[in-house]
Amino acid sequence: MTGTLSGIALHRERKGPIETLDSVAVTVERGIEGCCRGILKPNSKNRRQVTVMEAGDWAAASREAGTDLAWWNRRVNLLVDGVDLPQTEGARIRIGSDVVLEVTSECDPCSRMDALHMGLQEALKPDWRGGACTRVVSGGNIAIGDEIRIEA
Repeated sequence: MTGTLSGIALHRERKGPIETLDSVAVTVERGIEGCCRGILKPNSKNRRQVTVMEAGDWAAASREAGTDLAWWNRRVNLLVDGVDLPQTEGARIRIGSDVVLEVTSECDPCSRMDALHMGLQEALKPDWRGGACTRVVSGGNIAIGDEIRIEA
């Protein structure tokens, strides 16, 4: 099963503004380079280094909630298209030739979604629509247009 990386975003500080990028380095130690969420923490399971969401899920949730907000408002790092993300802890997602992410959990939508548009949080709840949290297994550089492969 293959798809395409269609978006990259990060926030440099907690609750800070979102930046969208065309390419970025991903490392085991820092997740998405420059993002505040991916840094390895001592004595932590580091289950949320990189967050990933399906473009189709964002579109469906947005339609259901009656909004047309850009995907990056979800505050996830990566947007993928044409592939169903695995909903199983331990499943792996390969981006391009080098980067491998391991699914650790569902990325539950928070109340910030309703602050953006009432009803969006609830629309993101079914079937992992809010995305998946992952940890970096193997780093490298990624860019919009890279192939996504599920290695469950």
